[in-house]
Amino acid sequence: MANPTAELPTAATTPKTRAPEGSWDCHFHMVGGADDFQLWDGRVEDPAPGPDFEEWLKLYREQSETLGFSKGVIVHTILYGTNNAITLETMRTLGPGYKGVGLLPDGAPNDAVVAFRDAGMKAVRLNYVHGGVLTWDGAKEMAPLLADNGMHLQMLCHADKHMDEIAADVRALPVPVVFDHCAWPTAGLAADGVGIETLCGLLADGVAYVKLTALYRLCAAPYGDADALVRRLIDANPERCLWGTDWPYLMLNGAQSPQPAQSLDALMRVANAAEVQQILVDTPEALFGA
Repeated sequence: MANPTAELPTAATTPKTRAPEGSWDCHFHMVGGADDFQLWDGRVEDPAPGPDFEEWLKLYREQSETLGFSKGVIVHTILYGTNNAITLETMRTLGPGYKGVGLLPDGAPNDAVVAFRDAGMKAVRLNYVHGGVLTWDGAKEMAPLLADNGMHLQMLCHADKHMDEIAADVRALPVPVVFDHCAWPTAGLAADGVGIETLCGLLADGVAYVKLTALYRLCAAPYGDADALVRRLIDANPERCLWGTDWPYLMLNGAQSPQPAQSLDALMRVANAAEVQQILVDTPEALFGA
């Protein structure tokens, strides 16, 4: 049976306030045409048909220009498994202002981590929600290698299902953990929801970061239902918050593909100018720019 295909993303309109100079889109993916890069046999979705790799790059550049982003972090998508070639090529093509987050399996040797570092990869990603090629135990074993190479761990989890369970291990790691998508709560968007206080403690103590991304997976546009949660995470530690578009919105699973300008507007609505500068420029420059 053929896999379902992703939707083509909506072109960005002009946001109410563009991102400040030097802003980072800290979470986007790159895909290619059917014959551009080898897809993973275990994938559950295929990229949207039509554009080839160069056309996808053009679409992303156009969006970044419209929103005001000049730097970014390409998060390797599981659609390509541990074949990180598309992410490496995207970094090379977009230039030195773009870094990567890649996929490595359990037991990956130090040579693989070093090769990632030398190519501009800043982290390895663990999907604690859907599983994949790296387990939590494998990530904990890999953490010292990441630390030795100036890298960190990025993690997709559900705050209400996982945060209290993993918090002690997160604190014990020699590297920070970056949580995707507001730690993706599934039990509602309350600022004091299950796992959120634990997450805020990790942020306050500087052992974790959170990406204020993918609000479209949590609620309907213009995403006001998430305002209190986003505000709570910023209040916990604005120096440990990041933001990204999540473009091109893969594996929607019933969520409505967003208008990117509305996603940026949602951050601007909740954060003040100094916080926006911190979240879009200063913190990502410190974490990814070196």
